[in-house]
Amino acid sequence: METLLIFLTIFVLAIFVGVEIITKVPPTLHTPLMSGSNAISGITLVGALVAAGTGSDLVTIILGVLSIIFATINVVGGFLVTNRMLSMFRRKD
Repeated sequence: METLLIFLTIFVLAIFVGVEIITKVPPTLHTPLMSGSNAISGITLVGALVAAGTGSDLVTIILGVLSIIFATINVVGGFLVTNRMLSMFRRKD
C-alpha cells in the first residue's frame, strides 16, 4: 500500500511538472515539441507491447492492451497534428 502511495505521488508531481513545462513553451516551438512527444509516445507503445505480451495474469494483459490502444491513438494523433501544422508552412503552387 505504501508503494502505491509513492507511485501515485510521483505521478501527480509529474503531471504538475509537465503542465508547467508545456505552458512555458513559446508557440514557435510547439511543432518540435510535438515531434519529441511523439517519440516518447512511441517508446510508451513499445513498453505497452512488452507489458501485454509478458503478462501473467488477466489484469496485466488488459492494462497492457489498453495502454497499447491509448499510446497508438496518441502517436497517430500527434503525427497528424504535426503534419497539419507543417503543411501551413509549405508553399502553395
